[in-house]
Amino acid sequence: MEPADRPAAGQEWSAADYARNARFVADLAAPLLGWLVPVAGERILDLGCGDGALTEKLVASGATVRAVDASPEMVDGARARGLDALVVDAHELPFTQEFDAVFSNAALHWMKRDPDAVLASVFRALKPGGRFVAELGAHGNCAQVRDAVQAAFAARGLDARPLDPWYFPTLQDYRARLEKAGFAVQRMERFDRPTPLPGDVTAWLETFGGAFTAHLDDATRRAILADVRQRLEARLFHDGRWVLDYVRLRFIAIRPA
Repeated sequence: MEPADRPAAGQEWSAADYARNARFVADLAAPLLGWLVPVAGERILDLGCGDGALTEKLVASGATVRAVDASPEMVDGARARGLDALVVDAHELPFTQEFDAVFSNAALHWMKRDPDAVLASVFRALKPGGRFVAELGAHGNCAQVRDAVQAAFAARGLDARPLDPWYFPTLQDYRARLEKAGFAVQRMERFDRPTPLPGDVTAWLETFGGAFTAHLDDATRRAILADVRQRLEARLFHDGRWVLDYVRLRFIAIRPA
């Protein structure tokens, strides 16, 4: 995506913050790579590559990998790893039947403006017979976090809902969208994945939920973050560690030959 088309107004990314607070995103993707089974010599598009930590694993398979992301900051981080990375609008990928596979981890749920356009763009980028292998947040993902954010905003007479940057579909909804785009869904699963954080939930919120607070003055932002933390502590802080209520949707979809 181009910078003007970020998932929600004010959502900025820092490769350094991402590496510090979100390395688990790539670390937990090993099962998804097992679904992809990259093959040496094939061409793969990594859609929403982030800072390229997972892209490196695709390259290590011997595949030729093109990485794209919405964020110029993230693309800079991927390029610093020596990867072939571009800032690209996922709604209008500039590729036609170029890839044997499109791979995406924890990115599609940021593309809420027009999910159908994204899927149509991915379909067009794949060669006939190519596969689309992806994981995204499913309906119910981080529900307690979203509820706490909305409650903290409401306590101050504010509405967080228009600022929510995420699209977490049901399995049925996303399967229907894939099929409408022309894909044959080969495998699809929804599952709970309670996810331990490397640090405090406030750092997670500042990394992933910047869209909620970017427009606020510093005092209000700090107060809301503290309020959200307090609301979540009894529910998501256990044995000295924060564990978020992640729910994931994983699939393999094929562009028919």
